[in-house]
Amino acid sequence: MEFSGKVWRYGDNVDTDVIIPARYLNTANMKELAAHAMEDIDPSFAGKVQQGDIIVAGKNFGCGSSREHAPGALKAAGVACVVAESFARIFYRNAINIGLPLIELGEGEINIKAGDTLSVDLAGGVAENLATGERFVVPALPGFIQEIAQAGGLVDYTRQVLAAREGNR
Repeated sequence: MEFSGKVWRYGDNVDTDVIIPARYLNTANMKELAAHAMEDIDPSFAGKVQQGDIIVAGKNFGCGSSREHAPGALKAAGVACVVAESFARIFYRNAINIGLPLIELGEGEINIKAGDTLSVDLAGGVAENLATGERFVVPALPGFIQEIAQAGGLVDYTRQVLAAREGNR
């Protein structure tokens, strides 16, 4: 999987209540939630994010609650992937479950600025800041996680696997 998009830059400890404020959790409609993604930390985000854009953040991205609404809202807003120094484990699992790829870049993300264009090759394990030419080696996601992301999430992946098995009988 490869992505290239504009960078939205955030710092450390971006919690799920900032990603999607709890006051909007009276719906499970991800498109509605996407309209409010990041609004408490970046009011311009939902109105300006483009399909394929990439969030780059610091340590502990996605800390807080265990709701899948946070990664779902980002994905529905058009975010192709999130690159961070580290992720809260429950956010990481929820993002994989809904098909939002995450990349732990470590301290290399520090030189990536808001507005830069980042190119990411998940299979090859390489990210490049197209604004500066700087390249980063990123841990390649295991093949099955890439398959889950390509399928659109764990539910769709499971459906594909079951359909393939049924077709082989």
